[in-house]
Amino acid sequence: MAPAHKTLLAGSITFVAGLALWLSGLDEKIVIITPSKVGVVLMILGGLETLYGVYMSVRTDRAARG
Repeated sequence: MAPAHKTLLAGSITFVAGLALWLSGLDEKIVIITPSKVGVVLMILGGLETLYGVYMSVRTDRAARG
């Protein structure tokens, strides 16, 4: 699997995990962290990683074309 595809996949999984935490952890509190806030952070990081994967795949396609 190409590095761009791995980055896209990892970013998407991170985003979905953050979304699940954000949706399911709205009413819960743990001593140190709130799951909904961790979910928002994971969604942001996953979105950024996905965008980077898109950038890498576009750059790779352009380089392959010449």
